[in-house]
Amino acid sequence: MVPIVTPTAIPMLIPETQALQRLLQLVSPILPVGAYSYSEGLETLVQQGQLTTPHAVVQWLEQELQWGLVRLDAVAMKEVGYAIAQSDQTTVLALNRYLSALRDTEESRQQSWAMGRALNRMATQLEPDLQPWIDALDTPCNFAVSCGLLATHWQIESQTMVLGYLQSWATNLIAAAIKLVPLGQTVGQKILLELTPVLDATAGYCLTADLDTTPLSSWGSSLASMQHETLYSRLFRS
Repeated sequence: MVPIVTPTAIPMLIPETQALQRLLQLVSPILPVGAYSYSEGLETLVQQGQLTTPHAVVQWLEQELQWGLVRLDAVAMKEVGYAIAQSDQTTVLALNRYLSALRDTEESRQQSWAMGRALNRMATQLEPDLQPWIDALDTPCNFAVSCGLLATHWQIESQTMVLGYLQSWATNLIAAAIKLVPLGQTVGQKILLELTPVLDATAGYCLTADLDTTPLSSWGSSLASMQHETLYSRLFRS
């Protein structure tokens, strides 16, 4: 049983313009959490010949945004932010455990936990006031929970944080597709533009949804993740 530690209140000190800068920092591809090293099953699908064109990549990303784990992560991140703002540690712990339970492959769990651990380590160096919250969170901590904690501390609004989180996820996987399919850089930018409507729609859904009522259909990516570790050669960790 994880001991309940009462964390210090998160100070409200960052004006709006700085919050925007912090958002850009949090979703930046140079954020040292290792996101670039994961393909979330995309590498398996490319090697199997299922994702060989830009159109196929767009379709796969759209399905993941509409039905996959990334949408539940975004919903959970929003709820983590609400709970932290109210100093509701019990809810944060429950959300973290729920996200771990949703992941039905070892690679998926290890990715979320490793990225969460890296972000927590960075967060305590940048914002020492967060140390009591980090100490009180479950170990291992999922990446979406870590994002919710830091975003709340930096006063990033839920709407912009959710959209930024989803776009960052899509950007990382497009970068993987550019290497694997392969695709050109300009084609990658076109794919990101094509995803704009579904990114907006998914972000809007996440702002009003809760985990209990959000459907999940990720069996395709789960199978790809399970098969990834047996590939003959791999560029990515998932």
